[in-house]
Amino acid sequence: MAGSSILIRGREAFALGRWSAARAELLAADQIQPLAADDLQLLATASYLVGHDVESEEIWLRAHRSWLDSSAVDHAVRCGFWLATSLLNRGELGPAGGWIARGQRLLADRPADCVEQGYLLFPHGLQAIDHGDAAAAHASFFQVVKLGERFRDPDLVALGRLGLGTALLRLGETEAGMAAFDEAMVSITMAEVAPIAVGIVYCGVIAECFTAFDVRRALEWTAALSRWCETQPDLVPFRGQCLVHRAQLLRLRGLWPEAMDEIGGACQRLSESPGHPALGEAHYQRAELHRLRGEVGRAEAAFGEADQCGRSPLPGLALLQLMRGDAAGAAAAIRVCLDQTDEPMARASLIPAYVEIHVAAREVRMAWVAAEELEVIATGVSMPMLDAVAALCTGAVLLAEGDAGPALRTLRRSSEIWRELGVPYELGRARELVGRAYRALGDTSSALLELAAAGRIFRQLGATADHARLRAQAPEAADATNDRLTVREEQVLRLIASGRSNRAIAGELFVSEHTVARHVQNIFAKLGLSSRAAASAYAYESGLIIPGRGQN
Repeated sequence: MAGSSILIRGREAFALGRWSAARAELLAADQIQPLAADDLQLLATASYLVGHDVESEEIWLRAHRSWLDSSAVDHAVRCGFWLATSLLNRGELGPAGGWIARGQRLLADRPADCVEQGYLLFPHGLQAIDHGDAAAAHASFFQVVKLGERFRDPDLVALGRLGLGTALLRLGETEAGMAAFDEAMVSITMAEVAPIAVGIVYCGVIAECFTAFDVRRALEWTAALSRWCETQPDLVPFRGQCLVHRAQLLRLRGLWPEAMDEIGGACQRLSESPGHPALGEAHYQRAELHRLRGEVGRAEAAFGEADQCGRSPLPGLALLQLMRGDAAGAAAAIRVCLDQTDEPMARASLIPAYVEIHVAAREVRMAWVAAEELEVIATGVSMPMLDAVAALCTGAVLLAEGDAGPALRTLRRSSEIWRELGVPYELGRARELVGRAYRALGDTSSALLELAAAGRIFRQLGATADHARLRAQAPEAADATNDRLTVREEQVLRLIASGRSNRAIAGELFVSEHTVARHVQNIFAKLGLSSRAAASAYAYESGLIIPGRGQN
């Protein structure tokens, strides 16, 4: 009787998402009497979700054997799939592949359209993605979705749509790919999908949103992932990846100290699971923050750690070489990397660095060819962030060729988009180039305003190398900057002007309400304001808000 009541408590805790309690109760029940296969699956899942990976794999193995003993081959194959998934997340590709092969052998005499065949097709699709065969991946994931829908398996459907969206992005069908992601995300927000699959889909979709330059979706789904993690305080997997995504968004928003805190936590969490595929990305994001802040030695070390974890250190490492004055070496590195990359969105992530480096190396013709390619990609994708990147690259090349008039028009368009998106560092780079274009056209007063604005952004962000470069080229502009509002305070002010409450601002910027309240007090004190209405009016009058456009 005691064992029965403990087992019931374990099942109830699992149903409520109390993973630590579920694990403890189910382990205790298992000590009294070995658990049946279905309860072993609950225990394996709970163990995985609280970070006991090896224990979880041992229990999945027990469940697999138990189902085989009762001739339930389909359930046994499903256990093998989740065991393989756990091994893949720890970087153990060989053993994971062995479990997939075992599943295929067990299903050899079963119909080709059973739901378990769908689970075994999923890793085949992932392998095709890794090998650059997006068409084969699309075929596999399409079949995964169809099998999931036919057998009404929400986990398989969600995983299949994640894979299908990824394949479509690789094929250049961005709109269809994002639609597949949206469908997958709707299913997991409706609580139709089991927790491990939920975490996989969240992290996979957000990573692909960054690949597609879709910052709006990345922001929305990262906030949703954060909320999901917060509802499960003892959840261990997926938190590290969540922190990586949060750091990426904080970096874009100019909150670099907060981004560094988040990425430090991500590196610590992910290092606890040797071989975790997200660890390399965490080190890369940390390296990028160091690079942007001009911390060359730390950036170089972090890029090295990313490389050791299997994440290419490019394009960041090439930009670091440029920062150190080695334009020729940087150009060679980024050129080789781009030449070895075929997928359009992957090329789009490399081309901005390629253009910047080749312009600096006075290889303007090569920069122009790459900028034209990026414009073509951006036209087919229709993402504001990619439009801004492409316009910045084109404007930089036009300016380098001496076509200041066309460059000015293009760069002002880039500047406006970056302002709309609320991405201050890129806005600073765009305004610097706008200032240089004005100066080339003989409009010194407009040039001074733009260069001064760029200098203020760089100084407030702590972008020391950019500020030093600006000071060397235009000392009168760099020294004309002022410190009325910090970049963070400007971001808060824009959000106040858009009508958001302190709570909404805190959620959007990933900070506490207390921090937002402090920023609001500082804004009012610095500007001599006494109300949010007055602050909103100031935002419009000062040009922080562009009338008629969405603000972030």
